[in-house]
Amino acid sequence: MNTSALVVMLGTMLLVTGVTLYFFYRVLNTPPKPEPDSFLDNDDEIERQAPRA
Repeated sequence: MNTSALVVMLGTMLLVTGVTLYFFYRVLNTPPKPEPDSFLDNDDEIERQAPRA
């Protein structure tokens, strides 16, 4: 393998590894979204929500 091919291969591997680590970091440090208490409270339309007991 000549020098230019080795440089291109190592550069590509470093770029892909760097982008992967960046997105893993972003996913792991994203704050959780507030979720409703149940699936029944998920729907915005009144007629599709379960009646309150």
